[in-house]
Amino acid sequence: MKAIVVYESLWGNTAAVARAIAEGIGPEATAMPTDAATGGIVADADLIVAGAPVHAFNLPTEAMRKSAVERSDGAPTPPDLSHPSLRSWLEGLPVGHGRSAVFDTRIGWSPSFGTGKVKDELAKRGYRPLVKPHKFIVTGTYGPLREGQLELARAWGAELAEAMAGV
Repeated sequence: MKAIVVYESLWGNTAAVARAIAEGIGPEATAMPTDAATGGIVADADLIVAGAPVHAFNLPTEAMRKSAVERSDGAPTPPDLSHPSLRSWLEGLPVGHGRSAVFDTRIGWSPSFGTGKVKDELAKRGYRPLVKPHKFIVTGTYGPLREGQLELARAWGAELAEAMAGV
């Protein structure tokens, strides 16, 4: 089984979760930012796992990403805008045949409407959902991740691999 874990990450929290999920899935999984997950790579994948941070209860828009730069006083590092947003990556996603799973990173109390949108977009392009979306918790706007979240991400990755084995 070939799996890719595609992510958008501004302050590194979502990227860390994506790498942990890929580790949990196993050696056949690779975590990559949106610009690395090109059409050929995606077309060959049996499982696509996609994740992004929650901003204003949703996937970040380009305006939100630019605003993050303006509001990043106090952030440990500037936000990384060098990769396209997950939202724009989904717009160019080719039709495929595999399965999918979705996750986000968010402050604990924050509701999210982004994972449903990602799940629906993946399904419209032929990537049927394998499991319900999963959330991982950050302790503040810039992080860090709540203690134990990377272990939970690895465990979820292992659950995804097990679910794929049963498909």
